[in-house]
Amino acid sequence: MHHDVVEVSVKGVMPTANGCAVFLGNDDKTFVIYVDHSVGNAIQMTLSGVKKERPLTHDLIGHIFLGLGVKLDYVVINDVKDETFFARILLRMENEIGKKIIEIDARPSDSTVIALQHKRPIYVANKVFDSVEDMTEILERVLKQQSDEENTEEAEDEEEAE
Repeated sequence: MHHDVVEVSVKGVMPTANGCAVFLGNDDKTFVIYVDHSVGNAIQMTLSGVKKERPLTHDLIGHIFLGLGVKLDYVVINDVKDETFFARILLRMENEIGKKIIEIDARPSDSTVIALQHKRPIYVANKVFDSVEDMTEILERVLKQQSDEENTEEAEDEEEAE
């Protein structure tokens, strides 16, 4: 399986007019998946380690996994059609009866949150990775701009404090 996929990580989450842009990639390439605000926020909260007062949907799914003795193996973004990405979640269940591997169709955005929460790998099929546009330069530009803005705000705050 691992020769048909590449491992990626979340490199950034940026708000957009209609939701969030989630930058996924590795050292070779970064690409974007657009998600709704709620899932973008869930990804950002998970990355930041934010503790929630009440469980969100992705937390509930994790609690169900725990209650059923199911472990997440990995997620794979396995297809893209007309700029819509598709993913699969691979689950493993072992109990006194035996082992069972379950593969479930899922949105890549939800899959990403669940993989981050469970500290499991996110893979992208080579055919998908090869077909997407490299957004590494755009991500670097946005991150630099954010850093510059934060530095300007800090400098202004220091001037006001003096």
